[in-house]
Amino acid sequence: MEFQDKVILITGAGAGIGAACARAFAQKGAKVVCNSVSESARQVAEDIHGNGGESLFAQGDISDRGDADRVLGLAVQTYGKLDVLVNNAGIVLGGTIEDTTFEDFQKTWNVNVMGTFFMSQGAVKIMKKQGGGRIVHVSSVAGIKGHTNRLAYSASKGAVIAMTKAMALELCHYNIQVNCVCPGTTLTPSLRERIRTSPDPELAMKQFCGRQPMGRLGEPEEIAQAVLFAASEKAGFMTGSIISIDGGMTM
Repeated sequence: MEFQDKVILITGAGAGIGAACARAFAQKGAKVVCNSVSESARQVAEDIHGNGGESLFAQGDISDRGDADRVLGLAVQTYGKLDVLVNNAGIVLGGTIEDTTFEDFQKTWNVNVMGTFFMSQGAVKIMKKQGGGRIVHVSSVAGIKGHTNRLAYSASKGAVIAMTKAMALELCHYNIQVNCVCPGTTLTPSLRERIRTSPDPELAMKQFCGRQPMGRLGEPEEIAQAVLFAASEKAGFMTGSIISIDGGMTM
């Protein structure tokens, strides 16, 4: 299988895109380390085991350097290496330039940017020692085109895109490829709940679908396939690339 015996660490693997990535890698033979700040990724890891795969739950807050280092260390201690890091963990807090609080901006930045930085910095040390690896950041179309009432989120995801390019340039001589996937509006559990609790769920769904020229929402499994491609040997000549998978939103 394509990822047979490869060790993949996925942050934010408890639900949505992260969980879809974990299951997809496992189906391709990978040993998957599922991280989440809560207990949510434990069930994903158990589901993988239940389906005959190999997985490890690694709880930790990746916006804390100590936790990030501990999660990386657990992966290497358990499996002896780290082939792919998927930086998927992220949070979304609403707010404009006028009403975003310092606390909300800092919290968003800490998870979305510093978490990606801490995990990447630790992973690079491991990958350089072992002769290479792949890092895939999950950003967002919000980092490309911006969204209203998403100031902190858009800024943080734009930073992840810039980090992708800088890291790719620095690391290509060490056989470490760094790429970025930018999903459009995706029907994750959190978005389902947001639609369900809106004053008019039918209208909310229509509006979310209307963002994409294709007229529908993305599925987590579709985003996962882009992540798998970026992590695979098929993407051997690709680094520093920004892959938009967004139903045409950024055309």
